[in-house]
Amino acid sequence: MGKHRAGLFGGLAATCCASAGAARAAPPLSAYQAPLALDAAATAWMLVSTALVLFMTLPGLALFYGGMVRRKNVIATVTQSVAVSALVTLIWFLAGYSLAFSQGGSLQSLIGGLDAALLNGVTPASANGLAKTIPEYLYIAYQLTFAIITPALIAGAFAERMKFSALLLFMSLWSLVVYAPVAHWVWGGGFLGGLGVIDFAGGSVVHVNAGVAGLVCALVLGPRHGFRRDNMAPHNLVLTAIGAAILLVGWIGFNAGSALAADAVASLALLNTVLAPMCGAIGWTVLEWVERRKPTLLGLLSGMVAGLVAITPAAGYVDPKGAVVIGLLSGPVCYAGAVWLKNWLKYDDSLDAFGVHGLGGIAGALLTGLFADKAVNAAGAGADVLKQGLGLIVTIAWSAAATFAILWLCKLTTGLRVTREEEIEGLDTSLHGEALHD
Repeated sequence: MGKHRAGLFGGLAATCCASAGAARAAPPLSAYQAPLALDAAATAWMLVSTALVLFMTLPGLALFYGGMVRRKNVIATVTQSVAVSALVTLIWFLAGYSLAFSQGGSLQSLIGGLDAALLNGVTPASANGLAKTIPEYLYIAYQLTFAIITPALIAGAFAERMKFSALLLFMSLWSLVVYAPVAHWVWGGGFLGGLGVIDFAGGSVVHVNAGVAGLVCALVLGPRHGFRRDNMAPHNLVLTAIGAAILLVGWIGFNAGSALAADAVASLALLNTVLAPMCGAIGWTVLEWVERRKPTLLGLLSGMVAGLVAITPAAGYVDPKGAVVIGLLSGPVCYAGAVWLKNWLKYDDSLDAFGVHGLGGIAGALLTGLFADKAVNAAGAGADVLKQGLGLIVTIAWSAAATFAILWLCKLTTGLRVTREEEIEGLDTSLHGEALHD
């Protein structure tokens, strides 16, 4: 009897709970969402890719940039990567993801809405309509890693001279006003994607966007004290080499992960992500060797990153022969920007954010239009150089204008530059009260 009563009451409790659960059914999906059609293999691969791309910024970019500055600014430079990572993560949660990857009603071709602000409406059963086979939580995390590294790249252009308070304000506004809209235009259902602009993993959205912003920052802040007079050689190229190696490995998640599946396109993107940077290193070093009579480690590393940048928009759209050509061309193009153009125009892009990421991204985006092959990925059909050029013009114009406006707002509030005395002392001690010791 006791067992019968327990079973009876247990059944009634289960029925009541089921009824209550039905009454508390998951809220209806927003316009940008779809029911999750889970693909376990794709989900596993995207979990790995998310970790790889986060690894690119911390510690990859932090070490890459940290090794290229002078010893007195190493801690400050690494701190910038850490601070940007923390800040952008919160901003992405609050509104960044929603603005980039949800729908904005009548303005949806220009900007996402606020349906997913604070990740409202996101559940374990929901998926973004752009990635129906992986949980939306995972898609949010993966796209967050892109939102982190893009503004972190900009810091290379103004290394050794921006105030930390200005950095925080600038990166907060830039993430919302520049990155989120451009990501939406190309990837989130905005007008550039609708016009046929293709960008597999971020040639325009990440690298051109960050590179152009970096150039504007370098021009507005002006050169470092002693620029073109003092020795500003990298203090530790071993750190830079370690950082570059981490970037190379992490970039596999960056590019192959952008397939959003564990499939042939991801495999193609992975192979292209290895081919192009190695060819980029060769292209840069040949030109450097001819001009300077000595091949350098920094040149090899810079060429490798140039190849990574250039293949990013093309990784899943071109065959390996196209990747080799893109890599070989990217080295000389970025060498010309980082060495010849910078010397000619005399601007101080401290760590060549524009020379490598801006020009490498532009070259890669245009070459994607030239080499995209529908035989390896049908999504590349219809791509051409003119459409890619239009996307570049829009991205460059918006990034430059909005970055300029944000910098002036920072100048009027926090101020932009450290004092001459603080810069000479070094930002490690003057801003953070820390220093490297022997």
